[in-house]
Amino acid sequence: MKLHWSPRSPFVRKVMIFAHEVGLAGRIETVRTRAAMTQPNRDLMRINPLGKIPTLVTDQGEVLFDSTVICEYLDSLHGGPRYFPQAPGERWQALRWHALADNMLDNLVLWRNELIRPQPQQSPEILAAFDLKIRAALAMLDTEAAALGTAPIGIGHVGIGCALGYIDFRFPELAWRDGHKRIAAWYETFSQRPSIRNTVPVDE
Repeated sequence: MKLHWSPRSPFVRKVMIFAHEVGLAGRIETVRTRAAMTQPNRDLMRINPLGKIPTLVTDQGEVLFDSTVICEYLDSLHGGPRYFPQAPGERWQALRWHALADNMLDNLVLWRNELIRPQPQQSPEILAAFDLKIRAALAMLDTEAAALGTAPIGIGHVGIGCALGYIDFRFPELAWRDGHKRIAAWYETFSQRPSIRNTVPVDE
């Protein structure tokens, strides 16, 4: 399998964390691919018209895109416990946590894009809205840290770990652990997993 990849993309990292978790990282060839919002990658667009990463080319030559779709595909390739649970109670909780994490990442990426615009073009209202939403999400995660800690590891854990790691990477000034001791303690434990340690994002 070939994964169009960047060491900075949180959505690519989510796929790689997942691949490590289910024992498939060694089967994935990573292809360094640049896909900036303002600079469409026309080569990538030949197989993914959206020009976004991650994009996975399977061993059969099928092209899959969107990190969630790729993770669910990888979940079908291994023989261990499913990270996308099938039992309704576990499934909806895992997908709910994953949706919260994915939407956090969407907001964080857009927030950063707004911050790197020339200051006269930045919208204080938009920046304030992103700040409010991320702090509200962190407050919710803090109330659910105990449940995360007792639930079987699944796609929700992967997504939340990735979102918190991205805050550390791009928004250290948020000091998100302050006032969120329970989810900070959960993340401290979760971040010791090899899947997290092996996929730390880097700037180039």
